[in-house]
Amino acid sequence: MATTTRTSRTGDLDRDTRDLYAALNDLVRLYQFRDRDTICCHDISVTQCYALQSLARGGAMTLTALAHDLMLDKSTASRVVETLERKGYVRRAAHPSDARAMNIEITPKGRKLCRCIEDELLEEERGIMARLDPAVRRAAIDVVRDLAGLAAARAGRTAACCCAPESES
Repeated sequence: MATTTRTSRTGDLDRDTRDLYAALNDLVRLYQFRDRDTICCHDISVTQCYALQSLARGGAMTLTALAHDLMLDKSTASRVVETLERKGYVRRAAHPSDARAMNIEITPKGRKLCRCIEDELLEEERGIMARLDPAVRRAAIDVVRDLAGLAAARAGRTAACCCAPESES
């Protein structure tokens, strides 16, 4: 009997794993295209937008820290920063404690662009969330945070930026 129960649970886990994979694959693909279509209207790439979001959320950081945050190699992050700097969205500044390092800071123009893009994406998200019961909305948020945290831990990363509740500003 125990073997049948264990086999059933393994079958359920396999089915749920496949179903979650398919659902997340569809969701991620939809969000990637939505983000690309919204963000690119502002003359920056999705990756450049993610860099602005990281700097807006975390404050000034070194190129190495930004590359880590974006999960990019340092040379790719450097090209992202160069483009954002050329457009006036970020600037390099002396690092406060390491004369060899530079901090990358978001400019007021970059912060304004970041807020504008976020507002557009949040408006679309609001339309989706409005169709859900409040209890389902909260449960969905908790599940997504849990999944992000577990996936980050499995990858040896922290997911504090996406797993902690937003503070009111």
